[in-house]
Formats: sequence, structure tokens, C-alpha cells
Amino acid sequence: MSDTATKVNPAEQKHAFQAEVAKLLDLVVHSLYSNTEIFLRELISNSSDACDRLRYAAIAEPKLVEDGGSTFEIHLDIDKTLKTLTVTDNGVGMSRDELIANLGTIAKSGTSEFLKSLSGDKTKDISQIGQFGVGFYSSFMVADKVEVTSRKAGDTNGHLWTSDGKGTFTVADAPDTARGTKIVLHIKKDAEDFLDPHRLRRIVKTYSDHIAIPVILDPIAGEKDAKVETLNSASALWMRPKAEITAEQYKEFYHHVGHAFDEPWHTLHFKAEGAIEYTALLFVPSTKPFDLFNPERKTNVKLYVNRVFISDSLEGLMPRYLRFVRGIVDSSDLPLNVSREILQDNPLLKKIQNGIVKRLLKDIKERVEKTEEYTKFWDALGAVFKEGLYEDFERRDDLLELARFRTSGADGWVSLKDYVGRMKSGQDAIYYITGDDAGVLKNSPQLEGFAAKGIEVLLLTDPIDEFWTGGGVTYDKKSFKAVVQSGEDLDKIKGADEPEKKEDKGAAAEQAEKDLVEALKKTLGDSVADVRVTNRLTGSPVVLASDTGGMSLHLARMLKQHGENAGLGVKKILEINPKHALIKRLMTMSGASFDDAAFLLLDQARIVEGEPVTDPAAFAKRLSAALERALG
Repeated sequence: MSDTATKVNPAEQKHAFQAEVAKLLDLVVHSLYSNTEIFLRELISNSSDACDRLRYAAIAEPKLVEDGGSTFEIHLDIDKTLKTLTVTDNGVGMSRDELIANLGTIAKSGTSEFLKSLSGDKTKDISQIGQFGVGFYSSFMVADKVEVTSRKAGDTNGHLWTSDGKGTFTVADAPDTARGTKIVLHIKKDAEDFLDPHRLRRIVKTYSDHIAIPVILDPIAGEKDAKVETLNSASALWMRPKAEITAEQYKEFYHHVGHAFDEPWHTLHFKAEGAIEYTALLFVPSTKPFDLFNPERKTNVKLYVNRVFISDSLEGLMPRYLRFVRGIVDSSDLPLNVSREILQDNPLLKKIQNGIVKRLLKDIKERVEKTEEYTKFWDALGAVFKEGLYEDFERRDDLLELARFRTSGADGWVSLKDYVGRMKSGQDAIYYITGDDAGVLKNSPQLEGFAAKGIEVLLLTDPIDEFWTGGGVTYDKKSFKAVVQSGEDLDKIKGADEPEKKEDKGAAAEQAEKDLVEALKKTLGDSVADVRVTNRLTGSPVVLASDTGGMSLHLARMLKQHGENAGLGVKKILEINPKHALIKRLMTMSGASFDDAAFLLLDQARIVEGEPVTDPAAFAKRLSAALERALG
């Protein structure tokens, strides 16, 4: 297989790389890897996937493997004269459009956002980029020109993709092309050690021994005693006994199956026997996968049946809140010759999911006490893991035990068990506040009354927090309650330094408060849903609140930002602190001065909540008038 020349149609079409690809190529070639040999791992991994996909497709369409055979292989060929390394597979191959789409653009959702998030500091970006599977593009670390010849199974014509990785690529017809894909790397002068068979043997053994497809080194032209040599074990790693698998082999399989570059935080390998038999080899990442918040929320566990690849994201195999889990499940009890749509409704699949999730949560729970390790897990994956509190009613109690939270009373992550252990006398609910930033929430006026009594509050900043907290969830028979709806609760909870008897305001003071509330309602009109006195403020004059059972301020803001009508026009309740000097002064005011002050206080409350003022021009005019009067 040393012939790298291909007959092509001279009429080539030139294309420019998508901007994201050009940026990624520059980062890969110039700064990403100190260990350039991983390019071969990536190419072999892609070839293995291509063979797996054709093996599955041929179950329904046996004709697909008539041309090229049903015995799948990956070949490596060295040509020391031409200075080329060729990687060839007889897998599913690519059509012309697929060559352009797969090698010239990045179709993965979230990739553009991922690249935009890079700081520009290559040293800082390397670790982040490492979580993004660069795959094929790693070829340009060692090659100054790459040729990809491919024919899709079932097609009659092949095509040739060529590029030097510097901004453009060409695609031309390539008749007489075998089924599958052949990648010819024109090796750079400073990378010619990759033409050494001894190095290729070591690389394949290190990174790709677990690949279930034989990786074959073809005889090198002109070398004495040259022979065909299989470089890997070519057996499914997950079917081997655990005692025979090293930690390094597990790690490299994780890199292969997860297209990842980090160390796995946890590895779970077990065989279930009984009513249904299956083997699972699963990995929990140690860092946040780049596509973790992809709106499609696809799971990432591959399904095999009797070692035949079926799907890399089968609905029903894993719950979506565990979509960060990478790995494989192989069962001999599932039907092989049915569609994915029918298979995902198979009751056996639900039993497999239950068994997998039960084992995985058990293993995660065993690592909770290792605080530093568990913090690493929660920092990276907790925001998605919490989605299970909303979606997985059956396991909600287990998930609540594993969940960790930022709170107003501690610097690190806090468990609900610890929170409940610190609850105050008379407190019968777990209080929380939602927002975008824990630091901002900790200083919110909403917490002043709770802080004064030493009541700890959960600081919830993930979008899913708006949903699971409103689903009737309880922990240790205690409900979750938003602070914006809990002002009246403060009266029954005793603080550490609080006097036994409440101070009597007197009839005149109470009447003055009632008069002020009515005056504010009249002045503010439709700008607010209501005005009321609150006892949960100690240092701020006003705060916004939502009605009991109503949409929270944070949720309304989230929906509005995403263009949802439900977030528009949600009116807030203005709560006032009668003990504050500004409110006392407001009781003595009237006319235009009162009106200006009322609207300024409302806008102040909006700003504190992270909302824009509704009329910036009017706000500026009122503020100028107030300053003029004050500076007199």
C-alpha cells in the first residue's frame, strides 16, 4: 500500500476554510501540543469509528460491504522516499459533501462560542483547547500537506481533499478509489522520526492498543525481511478482565471513546449478570466538556450489541443530566437487527439505564468524603448534575445528598446535611435566592433580614435552579423557599442577639406607614404590582419582591433575555424598610419631590436586582433634580 499517487480529475474546486477552522488550525499547529505524536491516535480513532459505523449500517444493507469486504482493517504505510505516512481504513468513507463539511467546517454546536471564549493568551488557552477534540486537524502538526482520498460505501465515485492547512483546501474527483478513507501525510522535515517503524509501533501500543480494529503496519519498500505486522491487540478493551487492564490503558481508551484530553475523574468498569447481561466501561471527566451545555443535551455513551457498534448517543441509554459521562455499554441481550428508534423503546434498555445509574451514583457517593476530589467534580459538572433534581424524581433524594451549594454562611461548597445542621430555632424551611453571580447575591438587600438573624441562605446561580426548587422538593422533611417570598417567616425565627419582646411602634407610626404605602401605590401606579412594608431589610430602604407562587425576578429576567413573552411585563412588589432614614424622610414629603423620590427608589431597587431602569432619561432628570435640592 505504498502507492500514494491517485488519478484525479484535473478540474479541482478550491475552498476556504471556515474562520473557526482556520483559528483552530493555527492554535493546534503552533501552540497546542508539546506531544505531537497524538496526531496518530486521533487518525486511528477516526478510522476505527468509520469501520464501526459501516459494520452497523451493513446489518440493514449487506450490499454496503460487498465492495471492500466485511473484514475491517486500518493500515499504516511508510514511504521513506516520498517522506509520507499513510493511514487507510475500509470503513464507511465520505462523500464529496461530507469531505467539505467534515474537513473544512466545524459543524459541532457550541464550537464557535467555545473559540470566542478563548482569551488569546496561548499559555492559558492550551488547557481549555485540550478539552476540544481537534481530531483530524492535529495532522498539520507533523505534515505540511495532507491528502484525503475517500469513497463512501454504496457510492461509485471517490474524491480527493488536499490542503497545506494555511487557509484553503481543494476537492477533486478521484475515480478508481477504494471504499473507505486514505489519509496521506507529507511529513515535515522536523517530524521525519514519524517515518520510523519502531516509533509507530510504540505509539500504537501506547495510545491505540484498545482499538478493536486491527492496526496493521505494511511492509516498507526496500527494507530487508519486511512483513505485514499487526501493532495492537485488536480486542475490545471492555471485554477484557479488569485485572489485565492498566490505568494507562483505561486513560487512553477514555481519550478515544470520549475524544477527550483530560484525566478521567472516575472510571467504572463492571459486568452485570442475571435477568439481563451487559458490560459497561464508563468515565466521568475531570474537566468540563466543551459541549456540556449544547441545547441538544445529547448523551455520550456508545451502545454495542455483541461488540457491534449501534449508536454513539442512543436516547434512553443514559439520563441527560449524566451527559458528561463517556464510555460504552455492550449487551448480548438487545436485538441487533432493529432500528435505533425501535431499540430506544425496548424495555430492556430502561433496565440497563437503571443499573448503570445506580452503580454510577453509588461510586460517586463513595468519593464524597474526599472533599478536594469531590470539589473538583462539582466545580466542573455540578451545574448539569443538578438537572437530575428536576428530571429524575425516582433518584431525587440520592441526588440531593450529593448536591453541593454556595451559601451566605460559608466560603466553600455546602451540603444540605450541613445546612440543615445549622438551621435556627423556629426555621422550618431551606431558604434560597436565585441570580447570576454568587458574590452579588451574597450582598443582595434581599438577604439583610436573614443575615441579621444569622440565617444561612443558598445562593443558586444555575438556570436549572429556577425549576427544581419550584417542584415541591423537600429535604429532611423541609421545603425549599425563596427569600423574596419569605419576609413573614422572619418573625417566627429567633436570631442570636434578638430581644424576646418586639418593640411597639405605636398607633401613630403604624398609621404613617399605611399612609406612605397608599401614597406610593398612587404615585407608582402600574409600575409595580403592590407596595408593602417589610421587616427583612436592615440597611437598604427598598427591595423588589415577587408574590408567593409567582414567577421569580431572576426567572422573569432570564425569559426576557431569551425573548420569551412570559418574562415580559412581570410586575414586581416594592417592599419598603420603615426604619430607614430615607423612608422616614419620604413620610414628610409631598408633591413633585415625593414623586421624584418614589420613582428614584423604585429604579434603585431595579438596579440592585440587575435590571435596567425603564426610562433612563426620566431617571437622569429626577436624579439631577434631587441632587440640586440636596446641594441647595
